[in-house]
Amino acid sequence: MLVDTLLRPLQDLRISVTDRCNFRCTYCMPREAFGPDHVYLPHAALLSFEEVTRVARLFVQAGVTKLRLTGGEPLLRKGIEHLIGQLAELRTPQGQPVELTMTTNGVLLPKKAQTLKDAGLNRLTISLDALEDATFQRMADVDWRVEDVLAGIAAAQQAGFERLKVNMVVQRGVNDQEVLPMAQYFRGRGIQLRFIEYMDVGNTNGWRMDHVLPSSEVRAHIHAQFPLEAVDRHRPDATAQTWRYVDGAGDIGFISSVTEAFCGDCTRMRLSTDGQLYTCLFAHQGTDLKTPLRAGANDTELGQLIAGVWTQRADRYSERRAAHQGSRIIPLVPVHADVPEHQPARPRIEMSYIGG
Repeated sequence: MLVDTLLRPLQDLRISVTDRCNFRCTYCMPREAFGPDHVYLPHAALLSFEEVTRVARLFVQAGVTKLRLTGGEPLLRKGIEHLIGQLAELRTPQGQPVELTMTTNGVLLPKKAQTLKDAGLNRLTISLDALEDATFQRMADVDWRVEDVLAGIAAAQQAGFERLKVNMVVQRGVNDQEVLPMAQYFRGRGIQLRFIEYMDVGNTNGWRMDHVLPSSEVRAHIHAQFPLEAVDRHRPDATAQTWRYVDGAGDIGFISSVTEAFCGDCTRMRLSTDGQLYTCLFAHQGTDLKTPLRAGANDTELGQLIAGVWTQRADRYSERRAAHQGSRIIPLVPVHADVPEHQPARPRIEMSYIGG
C-alpha cells in the first residue's frame, strides 16, 4: 500500500470522464465563465476507455479499492456503460472486485440507469440542491425541473441501485431554506441525503466565507425538527459524518470541508479527463500521465510515476485554511509543504475539470 508524506494510504481514485455538463451550477460551472464561447477539450485529448481502464488497473494494483466516475456530467460521455463494464472486471491483488460508483446530476438516469446497473456500476450519488423549482433552477442555471432529477432517482431505484445518496450543496441565503424540506422528503426513503458546505473550489464561483453555512448549524436545524444521533464512521477516510434519525427513518450525512477539515484522512487521487493526476481537489497543477501513456511507457514505468506522485504528496489545504479562519485570512490557493506560504497566488483547477 502506498502512503504519502503524512502516512495517508492511496485507496480511492476519482476519474473525470468529461469536462462537459448540461448544468451550469453557480458554484461549479457558472455561465459567465462557461458560456456558449467556452472551449471544451477536443475528443482526441480525452483518455480513451482503454486508457482509463489501464490506468485504473495500475491504481488497483497499488491499493485502490474504490473508483468513482465524475465529470462534468459523466452521463454525457458517449458509451459510458462500456467503460463501466471494463472497470467492473478489475480485481484487487486479493482477488476482490473494486467498488465502482458515479456522481451525476441525475436528469439522464431515466434513460441510463438500467444500462449502468447491468454494466456493473455499484452505487450512484445524485446532486440535488433544492426541492423548490425556482431555487433549484437558479442554482443549476438550467431549464430542467426538480421532477426531472426525482425521475432519475426513481429510475435508479427501479434499476436496483441500493444505498443511493443525494448531495445538497448548501449556501447561506441562497438555498438554506430548503434544508428542512429536503430532509423531510428523503426521510424513510432508503436514500442518504448529504449536506455539503459551499467550498472554495476553482476560481470562477465567487466563493465567500459568509456564504458558507456550517454543517453544525444545518445539523442543529434538522435536529430541532427530527432528532438525530451520531453514527461511528465505518471508514476513517469517509468524507461525510453520518447521523441517523432517532425514530429510525434512516440517516443523513454532513461533508464539512470548510469548517471541519478532514485532510488528515484523505485517501483520494484524481484523474482528469485528459490524463492529469491531481492529489487535491484544490490543486493548482497536476502531473501529466497521458504523455508517457501514449509514448509507450510500460506498466512498471507508469506505476512508478503514480507511486512517485502519491509518496511525495503533502496536501492539506483545508486544514491550513481552517487555521487561518480565525483571522479571516482565507488562502486563495493550496499551500504545499515545499511551497513558501508567501508565494504569489496561482489559479486553482476548476472542480468541473477534475470532479468533486
